[in-house]
Amino acid sequence: MISEQPKIRKLPPGSLESKGQRFPHNRPHLLFYRVMRRREFLILSAASIGGVLVYSLDRKVFRLSAQTKRSVRIPLRFFTQSEALIVAAAASRIFPSDEAGPGAREAGVAVYIDQQLAGPWGRDRYRYTQGPFEENSPREFGYQGSATPQQIYRQTLKDLTGFDRLASGDQDQKLKQIEGTLFFSLLRQNTIEGMFSDPIHGGNVDMVGWQLIGFPGPRMSNYDDIDKHFGEAFHPKPVSLHQATGRKVRPSEDLE
Repeated sequence: MISEQPKIRKLPPGSLESKGQRFPHNRPHLLFYRVMRRREFLILSAASIGGVLVYSLDRKVFRLSAQTKRSVRIPLRFFTQSEALIVAAAASRIFPSDEAGPGAREAGVAVYIDQQLAGPWGRDRYRYTQGPFEENSPREFGYQGSATPQQIYRQTLKDLTGFDRLASGDQDQKLKQIEGTLFFSLLRQNTIEGMFSDPIHGGNVDMVGWQLIGFPGPRMSNYDDIDKHFGEAFHPKPVSLHQATGRKVRPSEDLE
């Protein structure tokens, strides 16, 4: 049987489709289109980050001089620009830069947190989230609420609007007011993670966190160095997982 040929729909002259441009016709494409239009960036000046490396979410690394006027645009996955600046300021008070070395701002902790919140952890993919929820359960039970990390961050950041523009002393006072909240415990935990996790997760830029504590990274073997440093202290330069394996490694937050 020969099937009937489909009828050709005539397009009005000058329409976008007649010029070869088509609109998305299903909801997933429309959603993707809207997300791309809403994308925001974290804009940092070289002076604000001390002229060190900046590791962005698109896996690009920038080295900036503190004296240059250049700025870098880091694409954000979850935060708005104003939210990212608040988180960067708060994290830098939890783990500040001092004479001992760089802190959360130089290590790109805000980028790490943004990446985690945009991934499965931020959506609570691996936590049991069925009710009933007991907000006042004993501490040893862990968090038993219904809100996801994404929701916890987004709600509290609304109350911290303008935090990044406060003086450092006022920022410390503001953080003391929320020190007992779930948001602060998450922020503190994520700040430490961003300082000392492998750089593939967006933080620990140039392995500054590992250099602070003398951690060599995931070295597979020290066999070649045994004879070279026999009888003396051995302090190898840190290596990332990518450097140790010699191949590109996808971070867990990118795996669905």
